[in-house]
Amino acid sequence: MFPLQHFAGSSSACPGERQLRSVVHMLVSSYFPRMRQYREFAENEFSRSLSVLAPLDHNSEMSLSDSGFEPGGKRNFLQLTDKDGEQPQIASDESGTADSSGLDDSSQERFIGPLPRDSTAGCSGDYSSPSYSYSSILNKSETGYVGLVNQAMTCYLNSLLQTLFMTPEFRNALYNWEFEESEEDPVTSIPYQLQRLFVLLQTSKKRAIETTDVTRSFGWDSSEAWQQHDIQELCRVMFDALEQKWKQTEQADLINQLYQGKLKDYVRCLECGYESWRIDTYLDIPLVIRPFGASQAYGSVEEALQAFIQPETLDGPNQYFCERCKKKCDARKGLRFLHFPYLLTLQLKRFDFDYTTMHRIKLNDRMTFPEELDMSPFIDVEDEKSPQTESCTDSGAENEGSCHSDQMSNDFSTDDCVDEGICLDSTSNTERVLKPKSLLTFELFSVMVHSGSAAGGHYYACIKSFSDGQWYSFNDQHVSKITQDDIRKTYGGSSGSRGYYSSAFASSTNAYMLIYRLKDPSRNAKYLAVDDFPEHIKNLVQKEKESEEQEKRQREIERNTCKIKLFCMHPVKMMMESKLEVHKDKTLREATEMAYKLMELEGVVPLDCCRLVKYDEFHEYLERSYEGEEDTLMGLLLGGVKSSYMFDLLLETRRPEQVFQPYKPGEVMVKVHVVDLKSETIASPISVRAYLNQTITEFKQLIAQATALSAENMRVVLERCYNDLRLLYVPNKTLKAEGFFRSNKVFVESSESTDHQVTFTDSVLWKLLDRHGNTIRLLVLLPEQSPGTLANRTLCQKVGGDSDVPFDGSKGNRKSVEAILEESTEKLKNLSLQQQQQSSSTSDSQKSSDASDFEHIESPTQEADSNSSLCVAADNRELENRIRATAGSSGGASSDPENHFACEERSDSEVNNDRSTSSVDSDILSSSHSSDTLCNADSGPIQLANGLDSHSITSSRRSKAHEGKKETWDTAEEDSGTDSEYDDNGKSKAEAQYLYFRAEPCSQDDSSWDSQKCLVVHVDKRITLAAFKQNLEPYVGVTSTQFKVFRVYANNQEFESVRLNETLSSFSDDNKITIRLGRALKKGEYRVKVYQLLVNEAEPCKFLVDTVFAKGMTVRQSKEELLPQLKEQCKLDLSIDRVRLRKKTWKNPGTVFLDYHVYEEDISISSNWEVFLEVLNEPEKMKSMSQLAILTRRWSPATMKLGPFQEVILESSSVEELKEKLSEMSAIPLENLEFAKGRGTFPCDISVLEIHQDLDWNPKVSTLNVWPLYICDDGAVVFYRDSTEEPMELSDDERNELMKKESSRLLKTGHRVSYSPRKEKALKIYLDGGPAKDPGQD
Repeated sequence: MFPLQHFAGSSSACPGERQLRSVVHMLVSSYFPRMRQYREFAENEFSRSLSVLAPLDHNSEMSLSDSGFEPGGKRNFLQLTDKDGEQPQIASDESGTADSSGLDDSSQERFIGPLPRDSTAGCSGDYSSPSYSYSSILNKSETGYVGLVNQAMTCYLNSLLQTLFMTPEFRNALYNWEFEESEEDPVTSIPYQLQRLFVLLQTSKKRAIETTDVTRSFGWDSSEAWQQHDIQELCRVMFDALEQKWKQTEQADLINQLYQGKLKDYVRCLECGYESWRIDTYLDIPLVIRPFGASQAYGSVEEALQAFIQPETLDGPNQYFCERCKKKCDARKGLRFLHFPYLLTLQLKRFDFDYTTMHRIKLNDRMTFPEELDMSPFIDVEDEKSPQTESCTDSGAENEGSCHSDQMSNDFSTDDCVDEGICLDSTSNTERVLKPKSLLTFELFSVMVHSGSAAGGHYYACIKSFSDGQWYSFNDQHVSKITQDDIRKTYGGSSGSRGYYSSAFASSTNAYMLIYRLKDPSRNAKYLAVDDFPEHIKNLVQKEKESEEQEKRQREIERNTCKIKLFCMHPVKMMMESKLEVHKDKTLREATEMAYKLMELEGVVPLDCCRLVKYDEFHEYLERSYEGEEDTLMGLLLGGVKSSYMFDLLLETRRPEQVFQPYKPGEVMVKVHVVDLKSETIASPISVRAYLNQTITEFKQLIAQATALSAENMRVVLERCYNDLRLLYVPNKTLKAEGFFRSNKVFVESSESTDHQVTFTDSVLWKLLDRHGNTIRLLVLLPEQSPGTLANRTLCQKVGGDSDVPFDGSKGNRKSVEAILEESTEKLKNLSLQQQQQSSSTSDSQKSSDASDFEHIESPTQEADSNSSLCVAADNRELENRIRATAGSSGGASSDPENHFACEERSDSEVNNDRSTSSVDSDILSSSHSSDTLCNADSGPIQLANGLDSHSITSSRRSKAHEGKKETWDTAEEDSGTDSEYDDNGKSKAEAQYLYFRAEPCSQDDSSWDSQKCLVVHVDKRITLAAFKQNLEPYVGVTSTQFKVFRVYANNQEFESVRLNETLSSFSDDNKITIRLGRALKKGEYRVKVYQLLVNEAEPCKFLVDTVFAKGMTVRQSKEELLPQLKEQCKLDLSIDRVRLRKKTWKNPGTVFLDYHVYEEDISISSNWEVFLEVLNEPEKMKSMSQLAILTRRWSPATMKLGPFQEVILESSSVEELKEKLSEMSAIPLENLEFAKGRGTFPCDISVLEIHQDLDWNPKVSTLNVWPLYICDDGAVVFYRDSTEEPMELSDDERNELMKKESSRLLKTGHRVSYSPRKEKALKIYLDGGPAKDPGQD
């Protein structure tokens, strides 16, 4: 393989590297398509061998070789079908299950050909999908059962749904329920969607069906499919939802009838025998795998059940207060089963929490379970006879969930005390005791298995069919037969120690939920046969069958449909792209008609003027045309039905008088651009087809015929790759030897000039092509001007007119335009000098404001300044009219006043909602940093380029190949803005070399911006940013030092380009640029964003202004220049001794900057730097870098409140000093004072309900700069409290109210209430069709 990353990582490349890139590109582009062709050829051959089926006559006496079988060990494929072409299915009984007679366990997918990879049911191998043939994917498994498609992580749902489907009593009851479409939307009806799913599971011929309709009825969206949930939790929530949906129907009490049992929660006094009890209901029994603190797990389900009802003794400090004895006595507390449900659900609690490692773990210990479970030993009826019991009713709704806290998970209860399970209340105690043992024998029929760890895993179900007694593995879409040995493998095995690494990440497979059914012939039901379905289910079956047949027909059409990219050069809409879907049996003529309508050519081009040709979009190459093949089938033309094609189709059009040119395979396409040296123009391409074995002489003759140029003086230049120009001058050399490929681009010039006599790289042709290859098109948005300051700035100058004026146009007009521009420059220069003179006469306190941005030229206290500005503005309006008149005389430009570029300044919010990138920056510096004049006195008139728009400002100078090749990137994260526009001698760097620049007004079609304020700039991308800005000066109306350039990215974010010595090589065509007024940076200057630090406000970080700091400036100097700016823009009148600057790291306050610190020497500074400005209540106490400024906050447990922030200045990093300062400030005795470091970002908010126990209070350290504090810099947050202060006692209502207030407060500040590293999403089923949106959350 080629090291492509080596070439892709280079930001600049020499010509040799670009040539190497070209070679690599050619090799890769030819190598990989060939590999794809080989792969597709193999797939095609296999598909063809399956699609071209020859029926075999079973009565024939022909030998196998005569029948077409391949000898020599080659594979021969057979497909077995019935007379209708369908694959035969194994006959199933009336319940929809397969007859297992004569089938061994290994017969999972029987077809002639390679067998799928074997995977044992119930193992991790079930994750892998076997490679089935296409027909086996579509058709039902040989087991006769249908699987369920896993949407993403819905294996838990699939396992439960298959278990419910294989429960006869639940399935039959669901079928007996009838959906009333007039009362409910079928899409949101959970019972109806379950009914549809069960009907499809029983009658569908598919291998697996989707569950999206069921999950949609739950109110889930696609994101829920990516959430893992517990299968027991789903069972409870879904049963609850069904009960809600089935209210006031015959199925209202179905869940209780099938799954609900009852138990007694009791406490018995051991002295008097008095017993207090209550009855609770349950839907499943949670069984502990390993008791808390024990090293050994229970070995069997029976042992865990015995432990479940084993009472515990309450003695010592846990004694029970007996109502009869009127004192605390020893007592016995426990649970007794009263009734067992018809369907008994056991949950094996394999998920636990390891308090040693503080992580969740999965217990993979071995726990056996019998196929038949006798529950009679676990019912104790002796206590029912005791007269010394307190009368009690069922738990009811008011006691819901009041079961034993350690062992029960009771999510459901009923409002009555009627048992709907095994009703033992109807008989006397004596009869109950004498009940036969067989009545409490339960038969295992479902084992829901979890494979994985506590962090995640996979569910599948092992289910026994009640029709044939066979066990099956339902693993998402795969259903297979299994044996008792496979069931025993789910017992689990010892995982050794309970350490974090051995349990939390151990991947093992074991049973998680067991479902037993009571063995009672009088109640055990059978599956409803299809013939016995209720009428509404029969109608549903017919409806689903028709839908499935329609889907099958559609799928068959899809299998025979060719889908290929289609392109068309539309006469009106230019190049269009679409996808042509045509049946393989359609002819080329029919496909052309389809493409004709698809590309909307009706009424634009006649149908007989269109044809389809083979096309390569990547190389823009027409491979071949299909003359005389109009009746050929598309399947043959395209090489069959494929998922993707290595070529495309182009719908070619022609005018009625034209004739289509035949395209033959083996030809190469050449796009020929004719170059006119006199007008310096390059024409649009003409397509010419040639052969690689043609010589250069023959190729010139071919071009001469197509362009009507003379072949004798013709020069042909091949552009092999970007900016790689090669003159073709060897007459007998072939095109292949010159490097021609499938699609090529050449430039031709044929004239009698002497330019062909000079070296190619010194010729005018080379320079013109070099400029053409490096010119990009940019959209530039000019700044606006607010009405209030219209008289304070010169108007923008418009240069417009006809862009087609030739180079040899009127020189007089050109001179007049230049003269006007020179006059404008002189007036701007005079205005600047007046400003400097007036500024020098003002007091020192007004220096920074008078030398501010260009918009602040006018001073309200200086009448002369205002008058001069008004005069200059009037002169500039006259100047603009003169320019417009001049342009109009030569180019006929419009005199519409709305077409001129009026510079109006917008408000900050109109330009950008972010104040930090406002339209007009106020970079206020002292006069020592703002001594630039508004125009460069040395700059002269800018010359117009030959042959270009005579009414556009153009500077053009062609460079050779080795010049201007430096490529740099102007990214969103700019480096330091220390590059200056001027060199050491004060001369503009832009004058070093002139590159092509042409600007013209933006048309309405060019940009979404206002065309009145937008320029289209054609510029050589090798130009530097400094030169680019100087070329924009006449359009902006100020010098390049008085405006800034912002690059606009795809998401409309704007970032300033400040590196003036870099080129525009990172820009590309149609990139957008915004120009903003404001002084640009000089060498050693940095733009800084200033934020105010408000430690006791809800939003502690508030943006103030943008300003400029310079290298070598002290902190005090920067404050002196910053304060007037704050007074003017933010109305903050501050004293220099009552403010400090400090480091800002996101929202965290950091190091305090002292007045004598120097930027770049003591303080590192970078572009777009951010600092905090903090207003002090007293003079600055920080005098030395050895001091430490800590932000402290008192926590009062008695009032459950946090005090305001207070700053403490420490002379050292001693913990003792910190405690002494806190004690002195708060009056807390030193021995009672405790402190803790805050967590997270400033202001380190934490809930008052969590702060008392969640923070690391009073760490045992002597210094602050060691673990766990690590307080090494200013700005750390420390909480402190009085250890003798007791927390406030809160009632449940008060706690809940306080929790709501804290949650609201912390959400507003962007802090979480809890520090839990992982929040699991609760499983919910929405009965109203979807979750309600919380208006307080995004």
